[in-house]
Amino acid sequence: MEAAVSPAPRGRPREFCPDAALAKALGVFWTRGYEGASMAELTEAMGITKPSLYAAFGNKEQLFHKALDLYESEKLAYTREALERATAREVAEHYLRGAVDAVCGAHGPRGCLGVVAATACGAEAEGIREHVVARRRSSHAALVERFVRARDAGDLPGHVDPEGLTQFLYALLQGMAVQAAGGASRAELERVADTGLMLWPAA
Repeated sequence: MEAAVSPAPRGRPREFCPDAALAKALGVFWTRGYEGASMAELTEAMGITKPSLYAAFGNKEQLFHKALDLYESEKLAYTREALERATAREVAEHYLRGAVDAVCGAHGPRGCLGVVAATACGAEAEGIREHVVARRRSSHAALVERFVRARDAGDLPGHVDPEGLTQFLYALLQGMAVQAAGGASRAELERVADTGLMLWPAA
């Protein structure tokens, strides 16, 4: 008598953890940049096949957007926290100290994923660069608005240009990210942050 054959389960269970796979993809993009990250490198790091990647995350550009979401939620939380600080100088200090921690962190490559993506120049990466710039524009506007309120409250001198002050802070942040990617030490980057704060306009 033949043994009864159990019906095959419908559908194959997903054989990987999407969150873990996305974290691996983030590491590749962060290290290699959008243009430099090949599909072969991504699938190898994520431990999945190309069909599985497409099914779970979409194409390479969609995967990068999801990785950027993860990067912003995990690595850039300090930028949202900074806006809640009591004074403009405290906002700037939280930004600068948070940036040092982010670009020198033990978990993840050195440098800033946003800077890597925004400086990509190939035709393939043009849409990515525009997307990153659009995200930055939103956070930039929030920071300008915060400094406008600080000036109106007397926390910044009346002659200070909030837009220019924001550009100054971003120049420091981006410069530190580039230096970190080039091997600058935490002490060297903290010196940059300290100098930037010394130049901050007093109320």
